[in-house]
Amino acid sequence: MKKDLTNRLSPMQAAQLFVSEHFSDCNGALLAGSVVRGEATETSDLDLVIFDESQSSSFRESFVKYDWHIEIFVHNLTSYQTFFKADYERAEPSMQRMVSEGLVIRDTGIIASIKKEANEQLMNGPEIWSDETIRVKRYFITDTLDDFIGSVDRAEAICCANTLFELVADFFLRTNQQWTGKSKWLIRSLRQNDADFSKRYVEAFNQFYKYGHKNQVVELVDDVLKPFGGRYFNGFSLGKKNV
Repeated sequence: MKKDLTNRLSPMQAAQLFVSEHFSDCNGALLAGSVVRGEATETSDLDLVIFDESQSSSFRESFVKYDWHIEIFVHNLTSYQTFFKADYERAEPSMQRMVSEGLVIRDTGIIASIKKEANEQLMNGPEIWSDETIRVKRYFITDTLDDFIGSVDRAEAICCANTLFELVADFFLRTNQQWTGKSKWLIRSLRQNDADFSKRYVEAFNQFYKYGHKNQVVELVDDVLKPFGGRYFNGFSLGKKNV
């Protein structure tokens, strides 16, 4: 039976209560995630970023309290920078986004500087791909596209389409010097970068998933690769050493 949640605490009330009960002496705390962006659904949880100088290292933990699913991301006053660095290197700034968008629950004077770090990194964008990286990515997209085109097994074609969806979206974003993401953040990143393209992107794959039509996906992939030389197979080499 579906649980009645009409009388549960608001996201901010629940976040404030959780912090007061579990991290009352922390240096700072933020409420982030979909509830802050106005994108919450029935299954949305509360994302809390906690900064606590008494912690020896970062950790993540999940709870169910006050009729909310709550995920906490706990850092001391320097360990969060390791996550900033790792997120920057994979061009998936999840930690930076949480800090940037987060609403202050508690602050002893440290939040502003951490938010500044996050905002500057988000504004500067990810590292630019090298020509060699683009070359390698073109090859693996081409290889997967060939498998997709040639597949006569529905299940195998779906697997190829799933891989293409991620590879090509990531390629489009990174070659436009934009942040990327995993799962729902991949399509969110596409929308933020180019709303019209993202609509075309989703529709092309929908045509395949619904009706088995491959043409729109193939045309889309070719259009994304075209500015960089198109499909790439002949002459590709990786790891070969000159003797």
